Amino acid sequence: MTPTGPLTLSDLQEKAKQLAQSLKAPCCIALWGDMGVGKTTFSKALIRCLSKDNDLEVPSPTFTLVQTYSTPKGDVWHCDLYRLNSPDEVLELGLLEAFQTSICLIEWPDRLENFLPRHRINVYLDIIDEDHRSLRIEKI
Repeated sequence: MTPTGPLTLSDLQEKAKQLAQSLKAPCCIALWGDMGVGKTTFSKALIRCLSKDNDLEVPSPTFTLVQTYSTPKGDVWHCDLYRLNSPDEVLELGLLEAFQTSICLIEWPDRLENFLPRHRINVYLDIIDEDHRSLRIEKI
């Protein structure tokens, strides 16, 4: 997919909902971008769409590292790996098993190094200005 932009955060949420429609477990979505770019905003919209509950509370997994959700399309693992000290810590989280069975949204996927699945959907987000983002989605 070619880059889109400029997108408001509301537009970004709509793009997440569109992506959610095509997902099925197992799959990995790697969210790439700087801090504050909208990775969690994108993830929350995608999870709410998958759960079919627009009011679902979707806290950021910044401190818990992982939040899980049961949805009609399968279990969803929302991971924020920013605080991961070593890629080996994913073994303790059970993330490698989740890659085989669940829809996994990974913020800061570079922290996984060699554990990052080869077959995945990359979502690249960039800041254009305070209110706008660019988005590129690539399936590999």
